[in-house]
Amino acid sequence: MVTSDAYLQELLRRYQANFDVTENYKFGEILFPAYAFFHSMSEKYVLKKEAQLWAVKTFEHVFFIKETSFSPKKIDEIKELIIQKIEPEFVRKNEKYPEKDHMISYITFVVLCDSAPDSETKKMIKKFHFDKGYLLSFRGHSEARLAVATMDTKEVYTNYVGKELKSLLFDIYKKMEELL
Repeated sequence: MVTSDAYLQELLRRYQANFDVTENYKFGEILFPAYAFFHSMSEKYVLKKEAQLWAVKTFEHVFFIKETSFSPKKIDEIKELIIQKIEPEFVRKNEKYPEKDHMISYITFVVLCDSAPDSETKKMIKKFHFDKGYLLSFRGHSEARLAVATMDTKEVYTNYVGKELKSLLFDIYKKMEELL
């Protein structure tokens, strides 16, 4: 069986190509096994930099969690954490709106779970939703992704906006099987 520690190390190795990764990340009273941050800025000029037509900034904050089991209560805790602390501090920097040229901020939670969730929890994972616009979307928006990878059944469950994480998370299982 694949362990969550080995799985996490392979996952972080892949994230390190494009993200700044911090292991044992402490946020307030919560200790995450890891946190990854990505920032991208695109801009368009006319002839010289002073004549900027547009600029957009994209961010992603990825929080990794290890759990023995995953329940609806934990989903509610994650959503509350996003609403009360992560979105205000990481996206808006405790201001009313995000910085100028902000386009989108993804808040991603990747949960590595020892056992598969029950059917009710699977439904809640799929329906998990957080999307917040700023200043009628002139300052962009933020949305949350949730992905749960199970170590016992080697399955991956995501919400709608997190579905693009599935291929990466399944690929880690394949890589781990090759190593065994």
